[in-house]
Amino acid sequence: MLKPFRYAFFVFWWAVAATAQSPVWVQIEAQPTLTAAQDRVRAYANVLDNVAGFYLGSGWYGIVLGPYAPADADIVLRDLRRQRQIPGDSFIAFGNNFQQQFWPIGVGAETTAQPLPGATDAADPVIAEPLPEPDPIAIPDETPRQARSSEALLTRAEKELLQVALKWAGTYQGAIDGSYGRGTRGAMEAWQIANNHEATGILTSGQRAELLGAYNAVLDGMNLQVMRDDVAGIEIALPTGVVAFAEYEPPFARYDAKGDIPAQVLLISQPGDQNRMFGLYEILQTLEVVPTEGDRVRRNREFEINAQGRDLVSYTYANLRNERIKGFMLVWPAGDDERFTRIRDEMKASFNRIGGILDPAIAAPDEDQATDLIAGLQVRKPRLSRSGFFIDGVGTVLTTTEAIDSCTRLTIDTDTEAEVAHRDDALGLAVLRPVTRLAPIAVAAFQTGVPRLQSEVAVAGYPYGGVLVTPSLTFGRLADLRGLNGEEEVKRLALTAQPGDAGGPVYDNGGAILGMLLPKAAKAGQVLPPEVSFSVDADQIVASLQGAGIAVDTTDTVAFMPPETLTLRAADQTVLVSCW
Repeated sequence: MLKPFRYAFFVFWWAVAATAQSPVWVQIEAQPTLTAAQDRVRAYANVLDNVAGFYLGSGWYGIVLGPYAPADADIVLRDLRRQRQIPGDSFIAFGNNFQQQFWPIGVGAETTAQPLPGATDAADPVIAEPLPEPDPIAIPDETPRQARSSEALLTRAEKELLQVALKWAGTYQGAIDGSYGRGTRGAMEAWQIANNHEATGILTSGQRAELLGAYNAVLDGMNLQVMRDDVAGIEIALPTGVVAFAEYEPPFARYDAKGDIPAQVLLISQPGDQNRMFGLYEILQTLEVVPTEGDRVRRNREFEINAQGRDLVSYTYANLRNERIKGFMLVWPAGDDERFTRIRDEMKASFNRIGGILDPAIAAPDEDQATDLIAGLQVRKPRLSRSGFFIDGVGTVLTTTEAIDSCTRLTIDTDTEAEVAHRDDALGLAVLRPVTRLAPIAVAAFQTGVPRLQSEVAVAGYPYGGVLVTPSLTFGRLADLRGLNGEEEVKRLALTAQPGDAGGPVYDNGGAILGMLLPKAAKAGQVLPPEVSFSVDADQIVASLQGAGIAVDTTDTVAFMPPETLTLRAADQTVLVSCW
């Protein structure tokens, strides 16, 4: 739409361009958002020739026809107005304020005059000379009455954009509805005062341009462009100033940082049904680029993840349509919320599913495959992992204090968040309660009888952290009922254990719990032989837990259980405890 305060400039530049015979355009619309401009430009392109779209600056996106020689542009403008194929306020534009082209997608800006539709003899094309930008200081000021008149020409979308900019500026708190009531007028007046303008409560054309210019300055250097990825089947606006295409790693098309800003964009594209979409939702949350804090929403046909971490933030959206899962992820450094939010919103508004789906076989396997990578992205790993075991029917877990020190969060079997319910530093044991109640298949029964020396024992645990998905059994013998210095609270085992086994249950021949395996620690510079391990005595554990009000099962029965049966029991009772 032609703004009144710009009319004098258009007349002047039209005279300059006509004299120089530089190509010009017919501008038919301007929209305040990229999404609205894309919708309108597609509609015009279906019925008119030579349709193009350019970013005009200050948050506006122009839809134009051309370029044409000046005389031809005048004919096109007159004829299309008369046929009512373009708005009555369309005008000749000279391209001096055209910036990034967003339509046609993937096509560079035309700089030569196009012939009139149906013309047979066209003049030799002339390269357009860039014209100087009008001096913004020369924009005439307006009286409140003139400002109200020019404001009346704004569309609802333009009024809503001004409210958005006022909210960004910190002066408006109301709804974005395009209705200028007392709240909006008050916000305008507050903005005028803050920016050394006369406080009238009505923004002049120049003040509106100033406000929108400041609002959009945050995107300087981001170079938002609508990109069409036919392989992934997605069309979306991307900050091409900071990311560039890297590779296809199904289910992702990856766009990595190309400058100082550690940003990343992932386009998500894969065939699948609801189960596969739900699985993707869970898998994504294991990635380092998806921090654990922030809101998550999963619906029947789509999901959103707003992830917030100390060093980075990310936003993920995906939906399921016609057995195809498509979406995107934006990863951005933490602390740059304004740019992140603006880019995220532009990506959400422009996200468009097109034909095509990323072939899962597009990337051949290579030597760089690893268990801690998913499609080339690093899986989030805990700081430390140890073992533990269920001690009651609601999922309470006993583990070693080593597993809970200096942790920001604790998990049971990777997925279940847990909290510390009891800690006994003298014995080196800790009790975890799951945030979400669990229902274990089997729980520990602590042996209160006296075991026989040199009898066979076994410890269950995760010796290699979470590399193996099920616990392993390590067999050995009960070497002594006391520690090396006669300590009554521990038992000495002839058993070679790994660091990850610490916190795991120590079983007797009948599957009862003799104790909990302690971490190996060098004392006074002495390092014990690998086959020497220690466990906290079951009686000591029971006394500590009962003193904390935690009820547990006990037994004094001595029985025999085949190793195969004991392995199954251990799998039902033993858990992986992770410190993050």
